Amino acid sequence: MTARLYLGTARYSSWSLRGWLLVRLSGLRAEEIFVPLAGGNSPEVKKVSPSGLVPCLEHDGAKIWESLAIAEYCADINPALWPAGRVAKARARSIAAEMHAGFRALRLAMPMVLGRADYAGLGQNPESLADIARIEAIWAEAREEFGGGGPYLFGADFNAADAMYAPVVARLLTYAPPLSAGAKSYCDAVRAHPLVAEWYDIAAKEPQSWQLEKYESLA
Repeated sequence: MTARLYLGTARYSSWSLRGWLLVRLSGLRAEEIFVPLAGGNSPEVKKVSPSGLVPCLEHDGAKIWESLAIAEYCADINPALWPAGRVAKARARSIAAEMHAGFRALRLAMPMVLGRADYAGLGQNPESLADIARIEAIWAEAREEFGGGGPYLFGADFNAADAMYAPVVARLLTYAPPLSAGAKSYCDAVRAHPLVAEWYDIAAKEPQSWQLEKYESLA
């Protein structure tokens, strides 16, 4: 059976980026179907996802519509999505879950808008900066304890934990808040990853009619 991966507008959909990275990293071949977001509840998305949200993966009789569930499903296909070793894997899952459940202030203050070069300095408030400080600590601790000098959170390989934080990197690159040298180097490494670069290219080629004023007029 051909797998299908339903995704939202690449320019804005941070969760779609996570799901797409996880599926691609697992090696699962899936038809990628982009559904333009409408800036709220979308009838088109509700047609393809039980939760009314993307990403949503269909494969071999299974339907999976939460990013962490997609991560675990894809890890059943390719266990290397998580780092090897009980302790490292536990850390990776913990920080991925923290990303999944938290950082609401950052999400609200700095929505993902790929390709914008004029949003630097926007979205900084005490709550969003506190979220960023926590994220920087997560990254620094993971890289120090498990990174082994590699460019990613757990070393040389870009894995599920990196996929969960890739949209955060996109936000930080767009809004350019103050960051430590270590956080900047990690952001640069994630942005340079071929799959992340491919997603940016997909976003750049989307029809202009898919753009939403609420995200394009923040400056």
